[in-house]
Amino acid sequence: MKRTGKLDYLEMPASRGTLDSVKAFYSAAFSWSFTDYGPTYSAFDEGLEGGFQADSAEAVQKPLPVLYSESLEETLEAVEAAGGKIVKPIFSFPGGRRFHFVDPGGNELAVWGE
Repeated sequence: MKRTGKLDYLEMPASRGTLDSVKAFYSAAFSWSFTDYGPTYSAFDEGLEGGFQADSAEAVQKPLPVLYSESLEETLEAVEAAGGKIVKPIFSFPGGRRFHFVDPGGNELAVWGE
């Protein structure tokens, strides 16, 4: 059951040149399987869903925890009120909408909703 604030997804970086070897590593070491969404994104569902994002304008530079929200606008307001800094306002992506913020410790996270 999805609920606001639940850690729901983890995006991790990979370069376009290493995406295949990253997938091969996790397949060999842990028997992971992947679903490719174009040449720069490969998703996994191994307990916690996530994906590796290769070179593109949207590629993450370090692991990006993604939280779920039942109401994206309300969660954005709550993040700001609690002292979070919005670094990417709400935008659409295949599968929903999301925004990115930085917490007081300097960690970047995203929040997505359907």
